[in-house]
Amino acid sequence: MISARRENNFFAQKLRCISFFAYFYNEVFLLPAMSIIDQFMIYIEAERRYSPLTAKAYRRDLEDCHEFMTAEYDMDDLCEVTLPMIKSFLVHLKDKGLSNRSINRMISTLKSFYRFALREGLVEMSPMTSVKSLKQPKNLVKFVPERDINKVSFENVDDYTIKRDELLFEILYQTGIRKAELIALRDRDVDGSAMRIKVRGKRDKERFIPIGNALLEMIEHYQDLRDHKFGMPADRLLLNDKGEEMSPYFVYEKVHRMLEEVTTLKQKSPHVLRHTFATHLLDEGASLVAIQKLLGHTELATTQVYAHNTIEQLKKIHQQAHPKGG
Repeated sequence: MISARRENNFFAQKLRCISFFAYFYNEVFLLPAMSIIDQFMIYIEAERRYSPLTAKAYRRDLEDCHEFMTAEYDMDDLCEVTLPMIKSFLVHLKDKGLSNRSINRMISTLKSFYRFALREGLVEMSPMTSVKSLKQPKNLVKFVPERDINKVSFENVDDYTIKRDELLFEILYQTGIRKAELIALRDRDVDGSAMRIKVRGKRDKERFIPIGNALLEMIEHYQDLRDHKFGMPADRLLLNDKGEEMSPYFVYEKVHRMLEEVTTLKQKSPHVLRHTFATHLLDEGASLVAIQKLLGHTELATTQVYAHNTIEQLKKIHQQAHPKGG
């Protein structure tokens, strides 16, 4: 009797093992294979740690390319695409009226994609090897002159909303951080003893930015007003009017309204304050390397656009002030 029960238990366990492996085989091996685009997206999000917005732009570019190849060449696999097909696609983008800047972004996306495919052994050679970026005009970055920045003013009232808006503006202008970095700031990122803030930039890279006494006092006063208004310390440093995390649009609207009162610039976004921060530092003699570190740029070449601004400004001053400058 005991022997029969043991035998039944043995077969029951064996059956459970067979069922598990059958389920595992079905789930792992019989499901449709993941697309190459999906594999690439996992790579740039998990391994390269691209931001969600950047990853979304990459996916859109690849899907546009895939759609073109399917329609024009009945080519469903991007790994089978050839150089002539790529050239045809780029001509198609130009015919649609895309700017050289937008086409260059597409080229960059495709180069990254085929580098990944090459690494994974999915292609023998990248069709993008000989494709070069298109020339594009060097547009000077837009910034707000110091005289106009100084015109931005706030009511001298001990009000949460007013103090929050003032702090939002001052952090962006005095530190040059990005909109997403501002939204992500937490109380613990402010180090009053070291007089600096910790910022998490693109791909979660951390950097420290020094702050002055006036900004630190502004932060501490705002925190008191915020905690009194909402009843407890918050997870984020800056909150919206409901005590919740600010949205990107919320920050954009606040900055746009502030700048609308003092400048005629077409662009009135938080990124303009980042450009303004860098340009004003350069005008005051800061080195490009120092500005690069403050902005969190990986390449110095990215920071050099601000040098062009200063050079153009010097040219204008020379033309206006020198007897033979005209």
